Amino acid sequence: MNQHGPCPSTVLRPQMLLRYKLFTDASSRSIGALNKISFDTRFVMKTLMTICPGTVLLVFSVSCWIIAAWTVRVCERYQIKYAMWLISITFLSIGYGDMVPHTYCGKGVCLLTGIMGAGCTALVVAVVARKSELTRAEKHVHNFMMDTQLYKKIKNTAANVLRETWLIYKNTKLVKKIDHAKVRHHQRKFLQAIHQLRRVKMEQRKLTDQANTVADLVKVYSNMTYDLVSELQHRSEKLDQRIAALEEKLETLLLTVQSLPTVFSQAITKLQKDFLDDIACRLSSSAPLSQQESFVQGQPYQKLNTTNNNNNNNDDK
Repeated sequence: MNQHGPCPSTVLRPQMLLRYKLFTDASSRSIGALNKISFDTRFVMKTLMTICPGTVLLVFSVSCWIIAAWTVRVCERYQIKYAMWLISITFLSIGYGDMVPHTYCGKGVCLLTGIMGAGCTALVVAVVARKSELTRAEKHVHNFMMDTQLYKKIKNTAANVLRETWLIYKNTKLVKKIDHAKVRHHQRKFLQAIHQLRRVKMEQRKLTDQANTVADLVKVYSNMTYDLVSELQHRSEKLDQRIAALEEKLETLLLTVQSLPTVFSQAITKLQKDFLDDIACRLSSSAPLSQQESFVQGQPYQKLNTTNNNNNNNDDK
């Protein structure tokens, strides 16, 4: 174990960010696994840029500035303050020209510093632009204010059109001597009022389309959600009906299986009874025939015995 504390390279590794509580939570890990998102360094940096972009850019810029200044100091043998000044004007793409690198190492470091400075500047502009956007509530308020202002402009321009129309009619029909210069002046103002009215109506139409786009998008998503929920509910009802029918069939099958021993015993008893009745019928039908045969066979035997006895008696006499 290192007794001098953790190594700086170990502390500055991007994987150390994964120990942040937000990324070690079991629920966050589960959601990431369900959506096939791996909590790697790229995802962590994106998340941190979303949560605190200013802090991330500041830490990154200062770290690059310090590392580049130390590298230039080693390469060019400058003092630390001159190295930091050179890196600053290179990072900000100013380049006064009072200090220039002379070694290939210093030139390479300054080149990389300029590239990183341009990238950081672009990121700062993107963050500022995103922070300057209006929220949904602010957009609704802005659209309402602009709609009210455009409505007032439409009323004013329509009033100007009517006024210039009346003045043209007055200077051409209600006067004895027509002043053509004044008529042309009012005609020019009339055309300007018409063009202004068209322009204001176009702006109002654009504003309405923009507001309708956001509202329609929300409406489309709400309709899709409603349709999806309705379909899921309909399918769940069908599934419940099928499960209920299956339960009824299972109950019927269970009752049938439970009644099988009784049915089998009744069937066996009936078969035994039928078999015994059949045997009894056969025995009862065969008994009279045997008696008749024995009676028929017994009469000649008795007659023969009687004849023999008579003959024996005659011989004795």
